[in-house]
Amino acid sequence: MAKTFLQAEWRKLVMANYSIDKKTLEEYLPYKTEIDFWENECYLSLVGFMFLDTTVKGLKIPFHRNFEEVNLRFYVRYKDNGEWKRGVVFIKEFVPKPALTFIANTIYNENYETLPMTHSWNNSNDSMTVEYKWKKKRWHSFSVTGSQPAKIAEGSEEEFITEHYWGYTRIKPNQTSEYGVEHPKWEVYKTNAYSIDVDFAEVYGEHFDFLNREKPKSVFLAEGSKIEVKDGRKI
Repeated sequence: MAKTFLQAEWRKLVMANYSIDKKTLEEYLPYKTEIDFWENECYLSLVGFMFLDTTVKGLKIPFHRNFEEVNLRFYVRYKDNGEWKRGVVFIKEFVPKPALTFIANTIYNENYETLPMTHSWNNSNDSMTVEYKWKKKRWHSFSVTGSQPAKIAEGSEEEFITEHYWGYTRIKPNQTSEYGVEHPKWEVYKTNAYSIDVDFAEVYGEHFDFLNREKPKSVFLAEGSKIEVKDGRKI
């Protein structure tokens, strides 16, 4: 059993989910993985959330315990000894601390980048508005207003998006990094409103410029929970 590398809480996750052509993601697909579909659709998600009370190998690193992350990711699966593992692949992950970028890129071969970031959580009249902002040439932002949190239903789109418990990264054409993430089933809020002010071409490259003209198939706010990230391995 893999040892725990990182423990934290992932809280107030905002998620915008786009249904796209799978061919868009082929060049990012790690070795031995394949696209994981929900109801025959290929999903790409913009996700923002908070890391809270973070420890690495049980150590509390000063000034690196609470911080924002925003990522763009898609969904894959990998067959391991006859059983399918469902995971995510990150196009890019933004965090505000350079040490976090160094650790993630060095140990897990991820594609992190350090940018100025900020967030806000506001409660008002039984609803909550969560916003994440990051600066790349200009400030980009993603916010969701939600209410009435409830457990995620089995077989739902929300379950598909939130319950991929493996991370896969393309290292070489014939090598993939794999690590596990553990957390309980989350609650999601009913979405009342959202705002996405992002230049996808500026932030993620011209390959993703088409997202500037796409409307997400769904947007939701998940409460999150304590999580554990396990030590990785190479496939």
